[in-house]
Amino acid sequence: MDPLSALLSGIRAEGSIVSHAVLTAPWTISFTDGAPLTMVTVLRGGGTLLLADGTERPVEAGDTAVVRGPAPFRLVDDPATVHGPHAAYEIACFTPDADRTSEELDGLHWDTEPQGATAMIVGAYRAPSHRHERLMRTLPPVLVVHEGDEVCAWLESAATDAVQLSAGSQALMDRLLDWALVCTLRTWFEQAGADAPDWYRGLADPVLAPALRAFHDRPAGPWTVALLAARAGVSRALFARRFTELMGRPPLAYITECRMDEAEALLFDTDLSIARIAASVGYADAFGFSAAFKRHKGLSPSTFRAAAAA
Repeated sequence: MDPLSALLSGIRAEGSIVSHAVLTAPWTISFTDGAPLTMVTVLRGGGTLLLADGTERPVEAGDTAVVRGPAPFRLVDDPATVHGPHAAYEIACFTPDADRTSEELDGLHWDTEPQGATAMIVGAYRAPSHRHERLMRTLPPVLVVHEGDEVCAWLESAATDAVQLSAGSQALMDRLLDWALVCTLRTWFEQAGADAPDWYRGLADPVLAPALRAFHDRPAGPWTVALLAARAGVSRALFARRFTELMGRPPLAYITECRMDEAEALLFDTDLSIARIAASVGYADAFGFSAAFKRHKGLSPSTFRAAAAA
C-alpha cells in the first residue's frame, strides 16, 4: 500500500454532516467538534478562516480548505464581522443529533439558488484509529486547494442528491467526503513542492520511487540498502546518497521509522501480542523489536500500550 493510502486508511467521514450552507452577510460559523480534520468547499461567495492561533486565511469560490484539528475555528464573511452584530451559526457534527443530514442544520440550509449568497459544503472527519496521527504530522494547520468549476459543480450536484435521498444518504455522503478528501490532499501534495512530505517527494523521484513502492508494498520484508538499490536499478552508494539527500535520513533510518509508526498504531488499536506485532513489522523476535521500539519511541511496547490504555 502506498504511503498516502496507508495514512488515509486511518481517517474516515463516518456519521458526519454535509452542510450546504447558504449565507447572507454578516455571518460567522463556529466549528466546535474538535474533529481531526474539517473540510470546507466554497461553491459561491467566500469568507475568511480564523484559526485558534490567530491565523487568517481567505477562501473564495472554488477553494477547498482542510483544517487540522482539534482546536475550534471559525469561518466568517469578514474578520471585522466578529466585533459587530451578525448571524452566528455553529456546526457540531459529532453529537447525538449527527444524523441530521437533510434540510437544515442550526439555521444553515440547502438552497440551489442562493442569489449571490455564500454557499459551501462542509464535512468533518472522525479518526477511528491511531493512524491518523501520522497524517496529521504531514499537514499544516490549514491548507487550501483551488478546484475547477467542473469539480465544484459535480460536488454540489452529488451532495444535493445525497441529502435528498432517504435510503443510504449517510453512507453516500460519507463516501463522497472520503473521495473529496483524497483528491484534495493529492492535489495539495502535488502543488506543495518542497513543503510536501519527504515520502511524497521520494515517490516522484525516478530513482527512489521503485524502491519506495517495493518497501511500502511489503514493509516487513528483509530490506537492506543493497536490495533497495537493486529495485532502483542503481549502485548501493548512489542510492544511499540520493535517498539521504532527498529524504533527509538514510534508507534504513526511514525503514525503521515507518515500521515503528506502524507498530505504534498496532499497539494502540489492537490487542495483538508483542510477538505478533514484531513479526508484522519485520522483526524476527520480540526482544529485538522491543529494543528498537524503545530506542525510537522512548518507551517499551508494553509500557506504551499501558499508557495508551490509561
